[in-house]
Amino acid sequence: MAHVALLIDPSLEQVLEFCGRDPVERVFLEDVARRGGGRFVGSLRDDGLLSALCHVGANLVPSGADCEVFAPVAGLSRARMIIGETGAVSALWDAASWGMPTPREDRPGQPVYAIDEPPPPGETGLRAANLADLPFLLPACAAAHELELGVNPMQRDPDSFRWRTIAHIEEGRSWLWLEDGVIRFKAEASAWTPDAVQIQQVWTDPEAREQGFAGRALRDLCRLLLETTPTVTLFVRTDNAPALRLYESIGMRHVLTFRSLLLP
Repeated sequence: MAHVALLIDPSLEQVLEFCGRDPVERVFLEDVARRGGGRFVGSLRDDGLLSALCHVGANLVPSGADCEVFAPVAGLSRARMIIGETGAVSALWDAASWGMPTPREDRPGQPVYAIDEPPPPGETGLRAANLADLPFLLPACAAAHELELGVNPMQRDPDSFRWRTIAHIEEGRSWLWLEDGVIRFKAEASAWTPDAVQIQQVWTDPEAREQGFAGRALRDLCRLLLETTPTVTLFVRTDNAPALRLYESIGMRHVLTFRSLLLP
């Protein structure tokens, strides 16, 4: 007899137990759960533990075994992206694609990097961002977003993007190295748990590139974060060769692979 998955609205305890089995892959899921945001759907095993989990919001983020069970939920969502570990995303998409819009882009093979030992110091001016930095940060964040996702957030939803940028600053999740009005380096934490911090939007203003600033500042950021969190992680597009070289140059390791489907 075929096994029928039992889909549930999982408790926080169930989500945290599931995420604790792979805290790097599931850092985003755990961060959202701890902050009380979003909606989760889980697939329950016979022993009462989750076999799979999916965050349902602006993004669909599946994780675990047999993620095809989330196809009915995905088909009813208005997600703009499906993203996560390759096997989980592929299982969900293979089952749900017939009822969803054709992706405007499919990005398989996105390497996820991690580092758990402090790299040598970069001796930069890296610091936490503050609201006075917003005139510099907002256009840089928008440019990084457009480069990564192909959508200008200041045209799609400027108020929400500005709010998110401010929220990252106020929550202590935004850092930069600013010299004479030029951003030599900036990055944000997109997810942060007791076990891992995931950084995103690594950016250097065009006029400051190819001078070694990004590598030095990223080393300093990793050193700072590793003082309180065991692992720093991020993922990157496979066609971003400079970023791949940058992350490997500071000692980051390729630990798993993501797939992203960008929906209309």
